[in-house]
Amino acid sequence: MEKVKLNGNVRESITKTSRSEIRRKGRVPGVYYSRHGNPISIDVVEKEINPMVFTKETHLISLQLNNNEELDCVIKDVQFDPITDRIVHFDLLGLTSGETFQLEVPLQFHGSPAGVKDGGVIQTLLHKLDIECLPKDIPQHIDIKIQDLKIGDAIHVKDLKLENLTILNPEDSVIVAVTHPKAEVEAPAEGAEETPKEPEVIGKEKTEEEEK
Repeated sequence: MEKVKLNGNVRESITKTSRSEIRRKGRVPGVYYSRHGNPISIDVVEKEINPMVFTKETHLISLQLNNNEELDCVIKDVQFDPITDRIVHFDLLGLTSGETFQLEVPLQFHGSPAGVKDGGVIQTLLHKLDIECLPKDIPQHIDIKIQDLKIGDAIHVKDLKLENLTILNPEDSVIVAVTHPKAEVEAPAEGAEETPKEPEVIGKEKTEEEEK
């Protein structure tokens, strides 16, 4: 996989006030951490990290710091503003050649299922898989062909045969399926009372937690 370059500054201050000031300048605070060193507080230009977050691909990142360090890493976690969806904080996981690590990889589906043409409904239950692999074997995404799925068919995690990586999701997890169309709900008989529906509760994502 080709590396993408990301420039970053080492942060001396990690207070809430300093993070707010960083964001006003169009930058995003984050943390780089690895198994073999202490965490490094950093910040990057928001416009530079956006394409690496808002994408359907996994990126191997070459983080180039203003202290002349160059570190290979991947995006491990991202926190978003619950109102604007802008990135407010991110974590980068440092990679070591020859050592496996865990990450999420997006799925890409190819083809139009035969069952959909027969009136079935496609249901996608997983959009990413948790995997473990070496840095050199990081896939940008995992391709899944779905054109042969008929009504009642499904693809499970155990059905995937992938080289040089281990899938960590349960083997019986359904990734995608084609189901029968839902039957129409019959109207209540005249004079019958409808069962009241429970009000839907919509939760908000938590905002950024304080860095330790």
